[in-house]
Amino acid sequence: MLQSSRFKSIENVDTRVVTAHLPTELAEKLDGLAERLDRPRGWIVKEAVASYVALEEKRHRLTLEALADVDAKRTLDHAEVEAWAAGLGKPKRARRR
Repeated sequence: MLQSSRFKSIENVDTRVVTAHLPTELAEKLDGLAERLDRPRGWIVKEAVASYVALEEKRHRLTLEALADVDAKRTLDHAEVEAWAAGLGKPKRARRR
């Protein structure tokens, strides 16, 4: 009989067991971090994966937005970008009223 790897956690959220092979040095760092934070390794791994997934989702969303800008011809010439960058280190002049 096969056992499902899905179960309800204490927080009443569906979870699934995921196994990963880590390089020994990374696993040892994880052990040290878990001890220092007084948290289980699984909690640290869950936090790290959640952060990584959120970052990649944001990167993907921003990439799609940038591609949409290109398709809509909302772009700048290289010379415009260079002119903008050249002015970054210069103090701004006070506006006259």
